[in-house]
Amino acid sequence: MSRIASGLTRRDLLGRAAGSAAALAAAAWAPAVLLGADEPPKKKLKGNIKQSVSLWSARLGSLDKAGQVVSSLGMAGIDLVGPDAAETLKKYGLVCTMMNTAGHGIPTGFNRKENHDKCVDLVSKAIEKAAQRGWRNVICFSGNRGGLPDDEGAANCIVGLKRVAALAEEKKVYVCLELLNSKDHKDYMADSSDWGAKVCAGVGSPRIKLLFDIYHMAMMDEDVCAKIPQHKDYIGHYHTAGCPGRHELDKTDKQKLDYAAIMKVILDTKYDGYVAHEFTPTRDPAKSLAEAVEICDV
Repeated sequence: MSRIASGLTRRDLLGRAAGSAAALAAAAWAPAVLLGADEPPKKKLKGNIKQSVSLWSARLGSLDKAGQVVSSLGMAGIDLVGPDAAETLKKYGLVCTMMNTAGHGIPTGFNRKENHDKCVDLVSKAIEKAAQRGWRNVICFSGNRGGLPDDEGAANCIVGLKRVAALAEEKKVYVCLELLNSKDHKDYMADSSDWGAKVCAGVGSPRIKLLFDIYHMAMMDEDVCAKIPQHKDYIGHYHTAGCPGRHELDKTDKQKLDYAAIMKVILDTKYDGYVAHEFTPTRDPAKSLAEAVEICDV
């Protein structure tokens, strides 16, 4: 039997009932979206957690179709799109909750000084574009180790991120360093929330934060329910996905993460940013997203 980070089993918390309240609630209104209704009913959420979804993982089709579905679910926006998405998002009353940084990818990041000029230029441009549209976050990466010691990589990240911190503060945009597991993303350096927090503390800017990917940190065997409060001052954004598998946030014994419990931990930290779903659905994408929204609407 799998266990959540706090040590309780899924069965302890949820029982073994085959149905779930989330699935039943989703079924009541999801068909309107799936049947292509012009104005599907907009779901009313509690709103304690501002939810969004990564476009690449949602499998909802075009940005326009995704916007329709996401809006009908009562969500705040869509993750990991660029400036060209602005008009479509606005059409559905949505925002980009984490903007792509064009040209800046996972393997080559701030952990090497020879990358700094390029990374600083790309992130600075992203900050400007996000600010122009009133968007909160832009993404950045540590880069892969490539034999570089973690302490040296952290020191280099601090130097590089300090170069964009003043602009981020001026434009009121958060630059979020993504934490990824180094099992799926071989050799990625920022694979520990402790390491990421050390970098943020070293930069010393309220606008340099972490993108805390719950799935990735669970894959690195972190106790996410302990790490989230520990590093709350440095977390600017969250991603979700079922673990293991990176699929739906199922309320089953197959999952070692209890997302309803995790959301309550996040709420306890007084977090005011977004939680973006980044799972790859194995079933109907709109229904899977509806269930994830219901689970996390605590």
